[in-house]
Amino acid sequence: MTPGNNGASTPEDDDPFGYLYADGQANGAQPPSGGYGYPNSVNRVRAVGTRQYGQQPQNAQTAPYGQVPQQQGGYNQPNAHYAAPETLPGGAPTTQQQMPGGGGGRGGRGPNTKGLLIGAIAVVAAVVIGIGVAMLGGDKDKDEPDNQAGATPTQSQNAKPSPSPSKAGGSEVDLPQIDAKALRLGPGVSTASDIKGAKADGGVYVTGFNHVGAKVTWTVNGIEKAGDYRLYARYSIPGVDANATLLVNGKANTQPMGLKNFIGSPKGDWEKGWQTSWAPVTLTKGTNTIELACNEGNQCDAVLDQLWMQ
Repeated sequence: MTPGNNGASTPEDDDPFGYLYADGQANGAQPPSGGYGYPNSVNRVRAVGTRQYGQQPQNAQTAPYGQVPQQQGGYNQPNAHYAAPETLPGGAPTTQQQMPGGGGGRGGRGPNTKGLLIGAIAVVAAVVIGIGVAMLGGDKDKDEPDNQAGATPTQSQNAKPSPSPSKAGGSEVDLPQIDAKALRLGPGVSTASDIKGAKADGGVYVTGFNHVGAKVTWTVNGIEKAGDYRLYARYSIPGVDANATLLVNGKANTQPMGLKNFIGSPKGDWEKGWQTSWAPVTLTKGTNTIELACNEGNQCDAVLDQLWMQ
Protein backbone atom coordinates (compact mmCIF):
# COMPACT_ATOMS: atom_id res chain seq x y z
CA MET A 1 0.00 0.00 0.00
CA THR A 2 1.31 3.47 -0.87
CA PRO A 3 1.67 6.37 1.54
CA GLY A 4 -1.56 8.30 1.94
CA ASN A 5 -3.93 5.28 1.80
CA ASN A 6 -6.29 4.78 4.66
CA GLY A 7 -5.21 1.24 5.44
CA ALA A 8 -2.21 -0.98 5.63
CA SER A 9 -1.66 -4.60 5.07
CA THR A 10 0.78 -4.66 8.02
CA PRO A 11 1.48 -2.04 10.73
CA GLU A 12 5.03 -1.42 9.56
CA ASP A 13 3.76 -0.52 6.02
CA ASP A 14 1.82 2.47 7.41
CA ASP A 15 4.53 5.16 7.62
CA PRO A 16 3.11 8.22 9.42
CA PHE A 17 6.09 10.30 8.24
CA GLY A 18 5.91 9.31 4.58
CA TYR A 19 4.97 12.85 3.57
CA LEU A 20 8.45 13.95 4.62
CA TYR A 21 10.15 12.08 1.78
CA ALA A 22 10.05 12.58 -1.97
CA ASP A 23 8.50 9.21 -2.83
CA GLY A 24 5.80 9.73 -0.21
CA GLN A 25 4.97 13.15 -1.60
CA ALA A 26 4.85 11.67 -5.12
CA ASN A 27 2.22 9.20 -3.89
CA GLY A 28 0.16 12.03 -2.37
CA ALA A 29 1.10 11.62 1.33
CA GLN A 30 -0.16 14.52 3.50
CA PRO A 31 0.82 15.49 7.00
CA PRO A 32 -1.75 14.73 9.67
CA SER A 33 -4.07 17.60 10.48
CA GLY A 34 -3.58 17.29 14.24
CA GLY A 35 0.22 17.66 14.24
CA TYR A 36 2.68 15.77 16.36
CA GLY A 37 4.14 16.31 19.74
CA TYR A 38 2.35 19.39 21.17
CA PRO A 39 -1.02 21.03 20.51
CA ASN A 40 -1.08 23.55 17.65
CA SER A 41 2.37 22.34 16.56
CA VAL A 42 1.43 21.51 12.97
CA ASN A 43 3.85 24.09 11.67
CA ARG A 44 6.72 22.58 13.62
CA VAL A 45 6.95 19.65 11.20
CA ARG A 46 8.31 20.29 7.72
CA ALA A 47 9.30 18.10 4.86
CA VAL A 48 13.04 17.65 4.64
CA GLY A 49 14.63 20.60 2.82
CA THR A 50 11.55 22.91 2.92
CA ARG A 51 12.36 24.86 6.15
CA GLN A 52 13.35 28.45 5.44
CA TYR A 53 15.25 30.30 8.15
CA GLY A 54 14.86 33.97 8.70
CA GLN A 55 11.50 34.10 6.82
CA GLN A 56 7.91 34.19 8.01
CA PRO A 57 6.36 30.71 7.66
CA GLN A 58 3.77 30.44 4.96
CA ASN A 59 1.03 29.12 7.18
CA ALA A 60 1.88 31.23 10.25
CA GLN A 61 -1.15 32.35 12.21
CA THR A 62 -1.95 36.04 12.24
CA ALA A 63 -2.92 37.32 15.63
CA PRO A 64 -5.43 40.13 16.06
CA TYR A 65 -4.09 43.61 16.63
CA GLY A 66 -2.59 43.95 20.11
CA GLN A 67 -2.23 40.19 20.72
CA VAL A 68 0.79 37.99 20.51
CA PRO A 69 0.61 35.06 18.09
CA GLN A 70 1.14 31.64 19.60
CA GLN A 71 3.71 30.56 17.03
CA GLN A 72 7.36 31.34 17.79
CA GLY A 73 9.27 33.41 15.28
CA GLY A 74 11.77 32.00 12.84
CA TYR A 75 15.47 31.77 13.40
CA ASN A 76 17.14 35.09 14.14
CA GLN A 77 13.72 36.79 14.51
CA PRO A 78 12.60 38.53 17.70
CA ASN A 79 10.29 36.59 19.92
CA ALA A 80 7.34 38.52 21.24
CA HIS A 81 7.24 36.37 24.40
CA TYR A 82 10.72 37.48 25.42
CA ALA A 83 11.92 40.87 26.47
CA ALA A 84 15.46 41.64 27.62
CA PRO A 85 15.78 42.71 31.29
CA GLU A 86 17.10 46.13 30.38
CA THR A 87 13.90 46.90 28.36
CA LEU A 88 11.66 46.38 31.38
CA PRO A 89 10.92 49.07 33.97
CA GLY A 90 13.55 48.95 36.66
CA GLY A 91 15.61 46.51 34.64
CA ALA A 92 19.40 46.15 34.74
CA PRO A 93 21.37 49.00 33.10
CA THR A 94 22.77 48.29 29.66
CA THR A 95 25.94 50.35 30.07
CA GLN A 96 29.08 48.74 31.38
CA GLN A 97 30.32 49.94 34.73
CA GLN A 98 33.89 51.15 34.78
CA MET A 99 35.97 49.46 37.45
CA PRO A 100 37.50 51.92 39.90
CA GLY A 101 41.25 52.29 40.01
CA GLY A 102 41.92 51.26 36.44
CA GLY A 103 43.39 47.94 35.48
CA GLY A 104 46.01 47.77 32.78
CA GLY A 105 43.82 48.81 29.88
CA ARG A 106 43.84 52.07 28.00
CA GLY A 107 41.17 53.65 30.16
CA GLY A 108 42.80 52.64 33.47
CA ARG A 109 46.06 53.40 35.08
CA GLY A 110 48.42 50.48 35.46
CA PRO A 111 50.84 49.81 38.34
CA ASN A 112 53.76 52.16 38.77
CA THR A 113 56.40 49.68 37.63
CA LYS A 114 59.04 52.38 37.35
CA GLY A 115 58.60 53.35 41.00
CA LEU A 116 58.70 49.71 42.09
CA LEU A 117 61.90 49.13 40.14
CA ILE A 118 63.57 52.19 41.69
CA GLY A 119 62.52 51.04 45.17
CA ALA A 120 63.89 47.53 44.59
CA ILE A 121 67.22 48.94 43.37
CA ALA A 122 67.44 51.18 46.45
CA VAL A 123 66.86 48.22 48.80
CA VAL A 124 69.52 46.11 47.06
CA ALA A 125 71.99 49.02 47.20
CA ALA A 126 71.35 49.52 50.92
CA VAL A 127 71.94 45.81 51.63
CA VAL A 128 75.20 45.81 49.63
CA ILE A 129 76.44 48.94 51.43
CA GLY A 130 75.54 47.44 54.82
CA ILE A 131 77.42 44.23 54.04
CA GLY A 132 80.44 46.21 52.89
CA VAL A 133 80.49 48.32 56.07
CA ALA A 134 80.13 45.21 58.23
CA MET A 135 83.02 43.50 56.43
CA LEU A 136 85.25 46.56 56.77
CA GLY A 137 84.37 46.85 60.46
CA GLY A 138 85.04 43.14 61.02
CA ASP A 139 88.45 43.38 59.31
CA LYS A 140 89.34 46.38 61.45
CA ASP A 141 88.44 44.56 64.63
CA LYS A 142 90.36 41.50 63.50
CA ASP A 143 93.54 43.47 62.76
CA GLU A 144 93.34 45.62 65.89
CA PRO A 145 96.07 44.37 68.27
CA ASP A 146 94.68 46.01 71.42
CA ASN A 147 91.38 44.24 71.92
CA GLN A 148 89.88 45.16 75.28
CA ALA A 149 88.76 42.61 77.83
CA GLY A 150 85.07 41.88 78.43
CA ALA A 151 82.94 42.86 81.39
CA THR A 152 83.43 39.56 83.23
CA PRO A 153 86.30 39.44 85.77
CA THR A 154 89.49 37.60 84.84
CA GLN A 155 88.98 37.92 81.09
CA SER A 156 91.88 37.64 78.67
CA GLN A 157 93.16 40.82 77.01
CA ASN A 158 96.14 41.61 74.80
CA ALA A 159 96.25 45.38 75.29
CA LYS A 160 99.15 47.30 76.73
CA PRO A 161 98.51 49.88 79.47
CA SER A 162 97.08 53.15 78.18
CA PRO A 163 95.20 56.12 79.61
CA SER A 164 91.54 55.29 80.03
CA PRO A 165 88.41 56.77 81.65
CA SER A 166 87.99 56.21 85.35
CA LYS A 167 85.25 53.76 86.33
CA ALA A 168 84.33 55.88 89.33
CA GLY A 169 84.70 59.41 88.02
CA GLY A 170 83.44 58.85 84.45
CA SER A 171 85.92 61.45 83.12
CA GLU A 172 89.09 60.94 81.07
CA VAL A 173 91.97 60.56 83.52
CA ASP A 174 95.39 58.92 83.53
CA LEU A 175 95.22 55.95 85.88
CA PRO A 176 98.38 54.39 87.35
CA GLN A 177 100.37 51.70 85.57
CA ILE A 178 103.65 49.97 86.41
CA ASP A 179 106.17 47.44 85.12
CA ALA A 180 106.31 44.38 87.36
CA LYS A 181 110.06 44.83 87.92
CA ALA A 182 109.25 48.10 89.77
CA LEU A 183 107.00 46.35 92.31
CA ARG A 184 108.18 45.61 95.84
CA LEU A 185 109.19 41.95 95.62
CA GLY A 186 108.62 39.48 98.45
CA PRO A 187 110.84 36.61 99.59
CA GLY A 188 112.13 34.36 96.83
CA VAL A 189 110.77 36.62 94.04
CA SER A 190 113.20 38.09 91.48
CA THR A 191 113.40 39.49 87.95
CA ALA A 192 114.55 37.88 84.70
CA SER A 193 114.49 38.46 80.93
CA ASP A 194 115.04 34.99 79.47
CA ILE A 195 111.47 34.55 78.15
CA LYS A 196 110.90 36.66 75.07
CA GLY A 197 107.71 38.67 74.68
CA ALA A 198 107.58 40.77 77.84
CA LYS A 199 106.44 44.36 77.15
CA ALA A 200 108.08 45.89 80.24
CA ASP A 201 111.14 48.05 79.73
CA GLY A 202 114.06 45.86 78.68
CA GLY A 203 111.84 42.79 78.48
CA VAL A 204 112.27 42.29 82.22
CA TYR A 205 109.59 40.37 84.12
CA VAL A 206 109.08 39.03 87.66
CA THR A 207 109.73 35.33 88.28
CA GLY A 208 110.03 32.99 91.28
CA PHE A 209 106.35 33.49 92.14
CA ASN A 210 105.53 29.78 92.23
CA HIS A 211 105.82 29.07 95.95
CA VAL A 212 103.73 29.72 99.03
CA GLY A 213 104.66 33.04 100.64
CA ALA A 214 105.72 34.73 97.40
CA LYS A 215 104.15 38.14 96.77
CA VAL A 216 104.51 41.46 95.00
CA THR A 217 103.22 44.79 96.33
CA TRP A 218 102.12 47.91 94.42
CA THR A 219 101.54 51.21 96.20
CA VAL A 220 99.04 52.98 93.98
CA ASN A 221 99.04 56.79 94.20
CA GLY A 222 96.89 59.41 92.57
CA ILE A 223 93.41 57.86 92.78
CA GLU A 224 91.24 60.97 92.42
CA LYS A 225 87.91 59.44 93.40
CA ALA A 226 86.95 56.44 95.47
CA GLY A 227 85.05 53.72 93.67
CA ASP A 228 85.25 50.46 91.71
CA TYR A 229 88.11 49.89 89.26
CA ARG A 230 89.76 47.07 87.39
CA LEU A 231 93.24 45.78 88.09
CA TYR A 232 94.84 44.39 84.91
CA ALA A 233 97.85 42.07 84.88
CA ARG A 234 99.94 40.91 81.93
CA TYR A 235 101.58 37.56 82.57
CA SER A 236 102.83 34.36 81.00
CA ILE A 237 102.07 30.77 81.96
CA PRO A 238 103.37 27.47 80.55
CA GLY A 239 99.96 26.50 79.16
CA VAL A 240 98.50 25.62 82.59
CA ASP A 241 96.00 27.80 84.49
CA ALA A 242 97.29 29.73 87.51
CA ASN A 243 95.86 32.16 90.10
CA ALA A 244 96.91 34.35 92.99
CA THR A 245 95.32 35.91 96.06
CA LEU A 246 94.46 39.60 95.54
CA LEU A 247 94.56 41.95 98.53
CA VAL A 248 93.45 45.63 98.48
CA ASN A 249 94.55 47.73 101.46
CA GLY A 250 95.23 44.51 103.40
CA LYS A 251 91.81 42.94 102.67
CA ALA A 252 91.65 39.88 100.43
CA ASN A 253 89.16 39.88 97.57
CA THR A 254 86.56 37.15 97.69
CA GLN A 255 87.65 36.20 94.18
CA PRO A 256 91.32 35.47 93.35
CA MET A 257 93.18 36.99 90.44
CA GLY A 258 92.75 34.48 87.63
CA LEU A 259 95.89 33.85 85.59
CA LYS A 260 94.28 31.39 83.21
CA ASN A 261 95.29 30.09 79.82
CA PHE A 262 92.66 32.12 77.94
CA ILE A 263 94.43 31.92 74.58
CA GLY A 264 95.07 28.18 74.73
CA SER A 265 98.86 28.41 74.57
CA PRO A 266 100.78 25.12 74.20
CA LYS A 267 101.82 23.43 77.41
CA GLY A 268 105.42 24.23 78.35
CA ASP A 269 105.76 27.12 75.85
CA TRP A 270 106.33 30.28 77.93
CA GLU A 271 106.95 32.52 74.95
CA LYS A 272 103.47 31.81 73.56
CA GLY A 273 101.87 32.05 77.00
CA TRP A 274 101.74 35.87 77.28
CA GLN A 275 98.20 37.12 77.91
CA THR A 276 96.13 39.46 80.09
CA SER A 277 93.52 39.13 82.82
CA TRP A 278 91.73 41.48 85.22
CA ALA A 279 89.90 41.50 88.53
CA PRO A 280 87.63 44.08 90.21
CA VAL A 281 89.03 46.22 93.02
CA THR A 282 87.48 48.90 95.24
CA LEU A 283 89.85 51.79 95.89
CA THR A 284 89.76 54.80 98.16
CA LYS A 285 90.70 58.31 97.14
CA GLY A 286 94.44 58.97 97.20
CA THR A 287 96.84 56.08 97.96
CA ASN A 288 96.02 52.36 97.98
CA THR A 289 98.08 49.21 98.51
CA ILE A 290 97.59 46.21 96.20
CA GLU A 291 99.21 42.81 96.71
CA LEU A 292 99.37 39.65 94.62
CA ALA A 293 100.30 36.72 96.85
CA CYS A 294 100.79 33.00 96.40
CA ASN A 295 99.01 31.54 99.43
CA GLU A 296 97.87 28.06 100.36
CA GLY A 297 95.52 26.76 97.68
CA ASN A 298 96.82 28.99 94.92
CA GLN A 299 98.41 27.72 91.69
CA CYS A 300 101.10 30.33 91.06
CA ASP A 301 103.22 29.01 88.19
CA ALA A 302 103.36 32.34 86.31
CA VAL A 303 105.67 35.25 85.54
CA LEU A 304 104.44 38.86 85.80
CA ASP A 305 105.09 41.56 83.18
CA GLN A 306 102.95 44.67 83.91
CA LEU A 307 100.07 45.95 86.11
CA TRP A 308 97.67 48.84 85.44
CA MET A 309 94.34 50.33 86.47
CA GLN A 310 91.24 51.01 84.44
